[in-house]
Amino acid sequence: MSIDTLTARGQSMNIIDQIRDRRNDLIKDFLDERTLINYVSEQYKITDLSPMKIQFIKNELKDLLASPVDAEFFKPLIDESKKTDNFILEDYHDKFFYQEIMFIIKNYIY
Repeated sequence: MSIDTLTARGQSMNIIDQIRDRRNDLIKDFLDERTLINYVSEQYKITDLSPMKIQFIKNELKDLLASPVDAEFFKPLIDESKKTDNFILEDYHDKFFYQEIMFIIKNYIY
């Protein structure tokens, strides 16, 4: 295996690790019911989320937390990271992480 291949693989693993850490931190925030309820209230104007729906959402978030990073979903970030030697996730990348969580929430609020 060439040095370039090893370097590219190392960079890919580094960005995957960054993505996993950022995603898991956000998921852990949403596992706190107050954060989840506030987010749903602010983003979707829904203030009466039932305890059952909250539990279903939290269960799916726990499943997501335990799952590996979906490299296809995060491909734009991975591709962007390959264009620079020292890629750092910025706040504007958060939209990718929120999309995963919003997909789960929308299953239970609509």
